[in-house]
Amino acid sequence: VVLLDFAQAQGELGWLTQPYGQGWDLLQSAPNIYIYSVCNVLEGEQDNWLRTNWIYRGDAQRIFIELQFTVRDCNSFPTAATAATASCKETFNLYYAESDVDYGTNFQKRQFHKIDTIAPDELTVREDFLSRNVKLNAEVRSVGPLRRKGFYLAFQDLGACVALVSVRIYYKTCPAVLRGMARFPRTVAGVDSQTLAEVSGTCVEEAVAPRAPTLHCNADGEWLVPIGECLCRAGYQREGDACQACPPGTFKATVSPSGCQPCPPHTQPSPPAATTCPCQDGFFRAPADPPTDPCTRPPSPPQGVTAVGLGAAVRLRWSPPADTGGREDVTYSVTCEQCWPESGECRPCDGGVRYSQPPRDMTGTGVTVTDLEPHVNYTFSVEARNGVSPYSHRRSLATVTISVNQTGEGPPVCPCPLGDTSRVDENSYSVLRCDGTSVTLPKLSPATTYVVRVQALAPDGHGAFSPQHEFQTLPEGAEAMASAAVISGSVTGVIFVLLLLAVIIYVLRRRSRSRPHQSVEDVYFSKSDQLKPLKTYVDPHTYEDPNQAMLKFTTEIPPAAITRQKVIGAAGEFGEVYKGTLRRGRKEVAVAIKTLKVGYTEKQRVDFLSEATIMGQFCHHNVIRLEGVVSK
Repeated sequence: VVLLDFAQAQGELGWLTQPYGQGWDLLQSAPNIYIYSVCNVLEGEQDNWLRTNWIYRGDAQRIFIELQFTVRDCNSFPTAATAATASCKETFNLYYAESDVDYGTNFQKRQFHKIDTIAPDELTVREDFLSRNVKLNAEVRSVGPLRRKGFYLAFQDLGACVALVSVRIYYKTCPAVLRGMARFPRTVAGVDSQTLAEVSGTCVEEAVAPRAPTLHCNADGEWLVPIGECLCRAGYQREGDACQACPPGTFKATVSPSGCQPCPPHTQPSPPAATTCPCQDGFFRAPADPPTDPCTRPPSPPQGVTAVGLGAAVRLRWSPPADTGGREDVTYSVTCEQCWPESGECRPCDGGVRYSQPPRDMTGTGVTVTDLEPHVNYTFSVEARNGVSPYSHRRSLATVTISVNQTGEGPPVCPCPLGDTSRVDENSYSVLRCDGTSVTLPKLSPATTYVVRVQALAPDGHGAFSPQHEFQTLPEGAEAMASAAVISGSVTGVIFVLLLLAVIIYVLRRRSRSRPHQSVEDVYFSKSDQLKPLKTYVDPHTYEDPNQAMLKFTTEIPPAAITRQKVIGAAGEFGEVYKGTLRRGRKEVAVAIKTLKVGYTEKQRVDFLSEATIMGQFCHHNVIRLEGVVSK
């Protein structure tokens, strides 16, 4: 954003000069081309100021000053060999001052702060001046942060021949941008290169973000470091930097970077911007089913259901349904109904019927039913179900009926009391009859394996045996041996711990007595490698003749070995600083050349040589290195 453009104003700005009517002058070099120039190089010391009008800062935090100017070479003047060259300069100074109001013509130098000394890259030499081929230079400087409402710029001439062709003042902004489906407004650039202005964006229509996306605006007006992005809502997909509704027949279920998908099988065509596709009649979708899966339906009934009687038990078997409904989570449930032929009464089986596994949500294709009553007809229904069966009114059942008219005979029962046994191949069995649901088995032999089975007895017959339960009794005297082992182990452990503690205490006491006493000084001064010699600094002021100190600590460089190229520093206490080269044999090295100005005093010469002597004693990578001194 441009705050001031001298070239566009065409000389109508009316900047203030001091001294008034001297120094800087407004000239018209061509139609609609105006310049401010000053060229009093032959009139001795100069101090000419040119101040701009008050400039409103606006939103700027850091301003940039772009200058286009020409500077004439001091050696191009006819009287270059005279004393006038002592005041000739090839640089000028740039200043600024902040204020909340316009001071008008009230110009106070003390209010201004120096920005920089402006030195040209190219000088206009005598030949260029005669041929009117001036060398135009361009420099940019920045100032910030600014805190007042406005500011002034000022140009100081100390005896140069300068022409200001263009002065342009502006500040940088990051432009409004649409990135990652988020809009970011125009933002004023940061104060410096180390500061990034964080800006939050807003998502475009039908787009959302878990957290607002951000961009960072740097001091050069560039967007950097994007964080986060916006994603299209469910039912919309990204097209460029916008979100468009999904076409009919497609859908998008979630907020994601993916696009719309065609509707899966067994679904109806979807409307625009659909998040799911509705299922066809007879098909369903379970709550856990993703919208991308096809719609499914309940399975068909199980196939080939059979029932085989085993005394008071029935073994049921079946095959999976021919149609699983498009799902793999098929389970089976078995229900039982019992009917009495004499009375024709039927009712669901009571809790006395037992199943080899829970009859609900079975994954296998078989089950055994026990504890059935004799002379009763049983009807078993096997239902196939899957994840969408609860949403359908149709049930997938297959039934089978079996009559339990008699039960198989159980194993022979010995009517002898417990304790009397009959041996058959070193195995024996005993039978204990009881009316309760628990029993204690006394007089068991030690170190013997026993197998126990339980059978229900009824007046009309016997039920099936329960699964076998096997256990083994302890050897004779095992309990006494186990108690003795526990006691002896405990005593041994206590004795071992006491012995271990005694040994540790004895070793620690011997170490503390044998360790010699060392003070902090002994430990420190025992490391002789830590004491290293230091190089002694010599104050050059202890020498009566500063030339002797300079010759001892510096290197004399012949004048022919250096070449001055251009001014890179303003005139300070001693003189101007030049960029140049130092020639060592065939090799040239870029150096900075600090000079002693013409007309120096004796004190300035002594201080100049003392500074060189001090710099010559430094040899460190963090200190600028002195290559040498030209004193002849």
